[in-house]
Amino acid sequence: MIPPDRLSDPQPCRVIGVLDDGAASLGATALALLRRADLVIGGARTLALFEDDIAPGATRRDLTGQLSAVPGWIAAAREAQQTSVVLATGDPLCHGIASYLASRLCIEAIEVIPNVSTLQLACARLGLAWQDARIVSVHARDAGEWQQGAAPSHGLYALAQALRAHDRLAVLTSPDNTPDRIARLLLAEGQGGDFQMAVAERLCTADERVWTELAPEDAAHQTFADPNVVLLVRTRPRPVPVRFGLADAAYHQRQPDKGLITKQEVRAVSLARLQLRADSRVWDLGAGSGSVGLEAARLCPQGHVWAIEKNEADAAIARQNVQAFGVSNHTLVQGKAPEGLAEWDDPDAVFIGGSGGELAELIALCLARLRPGGWLVMNFVTLENLAAATQALQAAGAAWDVLQLQAARSKPILHMHRMAAENPVWIVCAQAAPPQTASAASAASAASAASAGEGAA
Repeated sequence: MIPPDRLSDPQPCRVIGVLDDGAASLGATALALLRRADLVIGGARTLALFEDDIAPGATRRDLTGQLSAVPGWIAAAREAQQTSVVLATGDPLCHGIASYLASRLCIEAIEVIPNVSTLQLACARLGLAWQDARIVSVHARDAGEWQQGAAPSHGLYALAQALRAHDRLAVLTSPDNTPDRIARLLLAEGQGGDFQMAVAERLCTADERVWTELAPEDAAHQTFADPNVVLLVRTRPRPVPVRFGLADAAYHQRQPDKGLITKQEVRAVSLARLQLRADSRVWDLGAGSGSVGLEAARLCPQGHVWAIEKNEADAAIARQNVQAFGVSNHTLVQGKAPEGLAEWDDPDAVFIGGSGGELAELIALCLARLRPGGWLVMNFVTLENLAAATQALQAAGAAWDVLQLQAARSKPILHMHRMAAENPVWIVCAQAAPPQTASAASAASAASAASAGEGAA
């Protein structure tokens, strides 16, 4: 909602969208505001581009590497009754500085005068309709080359996810996250043959150049002039995979003896009990063939799955399944939990398919790290592990329940069919107790231990 006094602010900072043809990109009003400004803020290249249009006595502030200081500069100018202008490329409200300033200053403190987005210009050069394009910015800090299984903190993560969900993408690049690096991401994710690239370099300058119909395998070895933007257009139909309840045969498994896979029926119930959302962060401990974590990754397209498997051969099989599934929101590591878990984001859901003998420790850790309302789901086939799990949950004061699931599948016998039973599986589901309940449980456990000690004496 626009405040009723929005237009009455006497000294708003004007956030003006500009292009690389300088003053020619501005309308008369924007140019007049720039020329009258007492304070002009922008990147070094932009300030130099508009040097002739900034008043000689105006203060110039280079925001390069100092974004967090900009609201303070504006506030000080407003306090001193000085006029201020921020120069931003294209549309300042499209992955630009305007929304950042609005979140740190009152909305009345700024007035946005947009320009044409560089992405819009690039689409215009190609005659490419862009109303359905997904806009992605990789104008972030340099996180290095994309590696399959990278975590959400990587600067190219959002793009890697968007590639699997959209047919046209318009990408704002950076001096670090360049078109050739984006091409290598496509190749690393096995999508080099799924997209064509276009790169628009130095738009609105004498050196403007637009590369069209680039194959990612070719673009991966090219160098492009900065600044630039990238357009990606899918050339193959986007796959629409089954998200949930795949047959066991859909996964690579240990051969000749199949194993270390959570069977389809148990997998379906376990995933249901994890209560996943589109943006859930999930841990898969003792991943085996990776089936639970991989289906969770498809069910949580805006979330992420971290999986760990201690056995080298089984981790290799799980890695084959990751490749076959074509997911970008899944990190698989070989190791023994709880090693490395401290580096993972706190989870909304945890699945334990194997404990490696550290069950009580893992349960305590998972309950402590689960986000509010999160679920811990465990599968057991032995009475000993079931008992160890319920004792650990009881000691932690967790709310828990146990479901025994035994499926029987039809199999042919002569010209008829019989039912062949699968091994029974216990599915244990738990939620962390509220802090007060957990404290009470700990006190009760200590009292019980003390009482037992006195009795033994």
